[in-house]
Amino acid sequence: MQGVGLAFTGAARVFEEIAMGMGGGNTGGAMSDMNVTPLIDVLLVLLIIFMVIVPVTPRGLETLVPQPPKEHHDEPENDRTIVVQVLSNGAAAPAYKINDNSFNKADLEPKLVEIFATRQEKVMFVKGDKDLDFSKVAEVIDFGHQAGVDNIGLITPRVEAGQ
Repeated sequence: MQGVGLAFTGAARVFEEIAMGMGGGNTGGAMSDMNVTPLIDVLLVLLIIFMVIVPVTPRGLETLVPQPPKEHHDEPENDRTIVVQVLSNGAAAPAYKINDNSFNKADLEPKLVEIFATRQEKVMFVKGDKDLDFSKVAEVIDFGHQAGVDNIGLITPRVEAGQ
């Protein structure tokens, strides 16, 4: 009989714990569950605030982007532009040109010094053949630096094609 009483007492305790878990009573102890109702209220208010603010923000900056000309017409070449070409001659020494005027390698640097002596903007472009060793192009760049050129640009096939 004692076994039956203990089983009944154990079942009553389980029932009591389930009933207490449902909020049916207060045992006087500390509650371990967090009250999330204020947290949800704050989150809903923040959500509403952000929903109101987002349409007010600007979508982007309005800029004017330069457009390429619709008609491609050849512009006269600027005589102020200096282009030094290094042309490959196969196994022979390369040929040098300054704006389509041929020069020897020895005459190249003095001519560049003469050209840039009176110029205020010292800009030069170097164009080399694709089959040429870059050291030959580097020599022309060095000639430009010795002539006092401030900015030296390289003309590549992509630059020449306008890309």
